[in-house]
Amino acid sequence: MILWAPMLGRTVAKKVIASGTPMKEARVLVMGATFKEDVSDIRNSKVVDVINELKSFSCHVEVVDPHANSKELFEEYGFDLVENITGTYHSVIVAVNHHEYTILDENYFTSILSQNGVLVDLKGVFRNKIHNLNYWTL
Repeated sequence: MILWAPMLGRTVAKKVIASGTPMKEARVLVMGATFKEDVSDIRNSKVVDVINELKSFSCHVEVVDPHANSKELFEEYGFDLVENITGTYHSVIVAVNHHEYTILDENYFTSILSQNGVLVDLKGVFRNKIHNLNYWTL
C-alpha cells in the first residue's frame, strides 16, 4: 500500500467527523481511478489504495472516471464506477487530474458538497482557486 493512502483516509475521516457527520453515514466521491491523468490505464493505480482505506471506515464511497472502464475496475479491484454524480457528498476527493476535472470551479464543488463538506485535492490543481470551501491538499 502506498504510504499516503492511510494518512489520506484518516485525514478525510477526521475532517468529515469534525463537520458533524459520522463516517458510517458519510458519502465520499472519488474523482479519478486511472494510473495518471487523461489515460484509461488502471494498472498500478494508487487511487485503489485510497478507496480501500476509505471503505475501511465504513463510509459510502462512489468513484467516477471519464477515462476508466467500470468492468475492468471491477474485475481487477472489486469496485465499479457510478455513472452519474448524484446527491451531496461529505467529501469529494479529486484523485486524478483529468482535464475534465481541472476545468471545474468552486461553484461546481459547492453544488455537490454538503454544507460542511471537504474538498480534497491530491495534486493541488485547485490551490488558490478555492476560497469558500473546506479545502485540503497534500
